[in-house]
Amino acid sequence: MAAGTVTEVRARGGRFTRSAGLAIAFGLLAFAALLSLGVGARSIPLGEVVDALVQEGSSQNEAIIRNLRVPRTLLGIAVGGAIGVAGALMQALTRNPLADPGLLGVNAGASAAVVIALSLGLAGATSSVWFAFLGAAAASVAVYAIGTAGRGGATPVRLALAGTAIAAALTALIYGVAMTDQKLLQQYNFWSVGALGGRGRSQLEAVIWFIAIGMLLALALARSLNALAMGDDSARALGAKVGRTRIGGAISVTLLCGAATAAAGPMYFLGLTVPHAARALCGPDQRWVLAYSAVLGAALILVADVIGRVVVRPSELPAGVMMAVIGTPLFIALVRRKRIAQL
Repeated sequence: MAAGTVTEVRARGGRFTRSAGLAIAFGLLAFAALLSLGVGARSIPLGEVVDALVQEGSSQNEAIIRNLRVPRTLLGIAVGGAIGVAGALMQALTRNPLADPGLLGVNAGASAAVVIALSLGLAGATSSVWFAFLGAAAASVAVYAIGTAGRGGATPVRLALAGTAIAAALTALIYGVAMTDQKLLQQYNFWSVGALGGRGRSQLEAVIWFIAIGMLLALALARSLNALAMGDDSARALGAKVGRTRIGGAISVTLLCGAATAAAGPMYFLGLTVPHAARALCGPDQRWVLAYSAVLGAALILVADVIGRVVVRPSELPAGVMMAVIGTPLFIALVRRKRIAQL
């Protein structure tokens, strides 16, 4: 058999394996979604969950599923997928395996905008989403402007340092404003924990188009990100537009992480852990990494949310807290399983 034919067969086998793995990941996401619909302070049998989804009824359980749990589950899928893809993008753009969306100051920008809006009496349950999104976008623009100043333009190190500096300054601003008002501090603490409970249809409708646009932009950049992994000079030699790719990636991260953080608050460890799990399953090809990260991120946040409802029933722990509990050992296991090198 010719060498070219052998290579082609292996490539097809690899694509089939990755496709099968992605199908399994979708199955896990569907199972997590069913758990999210059925498990809570009031557990509902799987049969009633399915009946409520396929036909409209008037029972109390069906009202709970349709009005409360379906919007919450859809929000979790959107937020988890967005943060997973944003994390994968950040690690690819900076070639830093420890990067996450917070590296660009997105979380800090969103939090600062919400605190300022709350202190001025401008933000409510729904409008805070818009302030958070605008703050995330402003922080990302500031980071990129600082990172591109001077000779050499934007580099992974400059962007990381600029993001760290902006995040530190904004965090100081947040607590400086919040500590002056006890009620404001309580409101901020509730938002900043990161949770799906108490959020639903209105938050999802406010951010879903931003997440959709960010996802499409990320997928459009996948081939260029593969070239960028070999270094800027090699990427240029292969015809990739390095500057355009970084700008597009920064816009996508802002849309994805800004919208997700605005809707549900910051979810730590999700954007850091999920891309590593994705690469362990499908390899370094960014086209597959982004797809796996979206599905695994959505599944993981739903699992965290379900566990948070069960461990202290009839109360619940926020998904953001459970993400830290789940994400820490998961990330340690990934580090121990495979040495993390620079991307």
